[in-house]
Amino acid sequence: MASAANPRIAPQQIEADIETYLALKVIDNYTPHNARYALPSAADALARLRTVEEAAIHAHNTLSAARDALLTAQRDFHEIILGAKNEARALFGPDSDQVASLGLKKKSERSKPKRVVKGVAEE
Repeated sequence: MASAANPRIAPQQIEADIETYLALKVIDNYTPHNARYALPSAADALARLRTVEEAAIHAHNTLSAARDALLTAQRDFHEIILGAKNEARALFGPDSDQVASLGLKKKSERSKPKRVVKGVAEE
């Protein structure tokens, strides 16, 4: 997240800055008063930018792969637990204590469906 002291710069602005650097490279006799703004300094900064961009892309890809692996592992575990619950119902019966110990309701503890009587519509 960008802080107030280190705000984000739009990708379009970075591209424009790279184009400016490339244009500076072909200007003869460009000798700034401040060495920080000299071509070698700009070249180093651009190389650092490219290195950090590449590292960020690799980190993003690694994070995406880890998230996918996590979701797959969660789904696999959930499906196994659902299958185990069904197996417990099949092995011990839907009204057994074993089924209740898995957090499921016994069949006898379920409420009976209530009959709904529809009212007669008046004309």
